[in-house]
Amino acid sequence: MPEIPDVTIYVEALRERLPGHRLVRASIRSPFLLRSTSPSVESVYGRTVREIRRVGKRIAIGFEGEVWLVLHLMIAGRLHWRPRAPKLGPKGPLAAFEFDSGALVLTEAGSQRRASLQMASGEEGLRSLDAGGIEVLDADLAAFARALQSANHTLKRALTDPRLFSGIGNAYSDEILHRARLSPIAMTHKLTEDETSRLYHAVREVLTEWIGRLRAEANGAFPKKVTAFREGMAVHGRYGQPCPRCGAKVQRIRYASNETNYCPRCQTGGRLLADRALSRLLREDWPRTLEELEALKRR
Repeated sequence: MPEIPDVTIYVEALRERLPGHRLVRASIRSPFLLRSTSPSVESVYGRTVREIRRVGKRIAIGFEGEVWLVLHLMIAGRLHWRPRAPKLGPKGPLAAFEFDSGALVLTEAGSQRRASLQMASGEEGLRSLDAGGIEVLDADLAAFARALQSANHTLKRALTDPRLFSGIGNAYSDEILHRARLSPIAMTHKLTEDETSRLYHAVREVLTEWIGRLRAEANGAFPKKVTAFREGMAVHGRYGQPCPRCGAKVQRIRYASNETNYCPRCQTGGRLLADRALSRLLREDWPRTLEELEALKRR
C-alpha cells in the first residue's frame, strides 16, 4: 500500500502537471470504485485544478468551487500519467481522468477492488475523510508521545493506526521499528521516555530518507515503480536475509494477509516472536531464540 513517501511523490508529480488545468471528463470502468455520489464527478467537468494535497494515504485533487476528488489507492492501486486517456476495456484501467494537459490513469492489480474514489465539498467534507491521526513529520516529540500513549497497543498496531498516525502502513512501520531497535509487539504503555524518543526520531528519519530516495529515483518523471518492497529496505520483505546492521536473519510474523518483518537480535533481544503459521503446528517445540531456530532447521 502506498504510504507517506510514495503518496508524497505522487502528490509532487501531480502538482507539476495539474494546477491551472481543467478536467475535461472522467471515465470510470469499475462500479466499485466510486464510493460517494454527492457532489458528482461530473460536477467538476470543466473546472480548474487549484490544489493537490495528501490526506493520510489519500490523494486529494482540489478544484475551483472547493470541490475535491479524492483517491485512495489501498494495496494495489497505482497512478499513471499519459498524454491522452486510454480506452477502458473489461480488463484495463479502473478509471481515467482526462485533463487538458494529459490523462491521469488509475489501475489496480489483482481481482480484489479496494481502491476508492470519493468526492468532497469544502474543507469540512475533506476533513470527514481523514481518520484524524497526527502528521508525524509536522509533530513535535510531545505531540507524538501523546498520540502514542492515547491507547495501549503494540507498536506495530499503533504506528499503522490512522486514528493515531497519518499515512504509515505495514512497510515503513517495519523499517521504523528496526531503526528504533524496538519490538513490533512492545506495548505502547510500557515504553520508556528514551524508547519513545528513539521511536519518534526513527519515524522522522525513515520517512524523510525514503521521500528523498523516491524523489531522486523519479527524477522529475511521474513515479512508475511504486511498491511496498524496495531495494535498500532494512527488514521489510527481507525474510531470511541478513540484517544490514548485525547480520542476523530477518524473521517474520504472519497474520491474515499481512507480514511483519523484524531482526530478533536488534529488536527483541534475540527472542523469536511466534509465527502463527508455524507455532500452531509446533506448539511446545516452537523455537524461542535464533540459535534454537537454526538447530531446528538442521534436524
